[in-house]
Amino acid sequence: IIPFNTVERKSSYGVVDCDQNRKEVTVKTGGVNDKASRKMYTFDMVFGPAAKQIDVYRSVVCPILDEVIMGYNCTVFAYGQTGTGKTFTMEGERSPDEQFTWEEDPLAGIIPRTLHQIFEKLSENGTDFSIKVSLLEIYNEELFDLLSPSEDVNERLQLFDDPRNKRGVVVKGLEEVTVHNKDEVYQILERGAAKRRTEITLDGEELVKIGKLNLVDLAGSENIGRSGAVDKRAREAGNINQSLLTLGRVITALVEKRPHIPYRESKLTRILQDSLGGRTKTSIIATVSPSSSNLEETLSTLEYVNQKLTKRTLIKEYTEEIERLKRDLAATRDKNGVYLSSENYEGMMSQITSHEEQIAEYTDRIAAMEEELKKVMELFVDSKTKLEQCTVDLEDKQQSQEEFVSSELTSAQERLYDTAGEVQTHFY
Repeated sequence: IIPFNTVERKSSYGVVDCDQNRKEVTVKTGGVNDKASRKMYTFDMVFGPAAKQIDVYRSVVCPILDEVIMGYNCTVFAYGQTGTGKTFTMEGERSPDEQFTWEEDPLAGIIPRTLHQIFEKLSENGTDFSIKVSLLEIYNEELFDLLSPSEDVNERLQLFDDPRNKRGVVVKGLEEVTVHNKDEVYQILERGAAKRRTEITLDGEELVKIGKLNLVDLAGSENIGRSGAVDKRAREAGNINQSLLTLGRVITALVEKRPHIPYRESKLTRILQDSLGGRTKTSIIATVSPSSSNLEETLSTLEYVNQKLTKRTLIKEYTEEIERLKRDLAATRDKNGVYLSSENYEGMMSQITSHEEQIAEYTDRIAAMEEELKKVMELFVDSKTKLEQCTVDLEDKQQSQEEFVSSELTSAQERLYDTAGEVQTHFY
């Protein structure tokens, strides 16, 4: 989440909150006084406006860099609305102090920091190495070499299937530049920036391929109508949105193991074809604005990335299950009569012990509850007996009282008759 800019601070209010500990982003979808309407998203990692470049790098790139050096294909995307910090996250700025290490540099983005660390790792290993960098822009579904020595900025490149790699492609004529240190990396980024096509709010997809690592600064994901693009620019924005939609469909098709993967529907997915399928790792960095004026784009970005995260989580679960089954199979082959790896056996025994402890605890609880129920039932029976006795006593008392009252009334009546007779005799 980027900080407010000056215009947003004056003309809008904040609608995005994040909890870095719980890894949650909350978006207020109602008005400024509506505190109830909100949507919550959970991610692998969340960075607030105060986060530093090195924080993002350590969380996203560092965990996969060793696998990249070992030859695995990995991809890191920056996705979000124009102006939310995608390019700053990927490229950063050049620090005036050239003595900074990749860990200390406060401004470097993912691309120069990654190359700097790769240089360092390979040098420490004493390995002979050569690193070549190409900088390719996809704009309006056409390919442009940002490092081409040609003065013709409109020179387009052609894309062909790689005859040596069934899943790969070749960009004919794409310039490759050998780099030896981070200073040369910044020089290349500056060369590429000079040729980059940026119109109104629209950015082309920019791809830097480092060995087996693809670092991708995607186009802005904003709504065409709200971006201010018209006529030709609107058509170009449509092509860019189509590219982003195709990327989403490709990831979904791979996860669901569909027979047809629509790589060929966009140049971006064709180029990344060998890095999206199979045993690859993909990270998506979503950049969003906290401003209410960008609410629609913020929700769109979070929904897009959250959907891909759900798919990724499913892949991770399947991969872990496959690895577990492989270990079980290896244990079966290596030791007769042992059909589980020690790791899984210990895990199962731990679960059994835990379940037994839970059963014992529940048994004790049930016994205590039964004892309590017994006491309650005894109290109930005793109370019921007392109530019945009280009812009988009350009925007896009522009957005695009625008999006493009746007797008293009869006596009083007889006395009245006697008195009346005496009075009558006296007068006569």
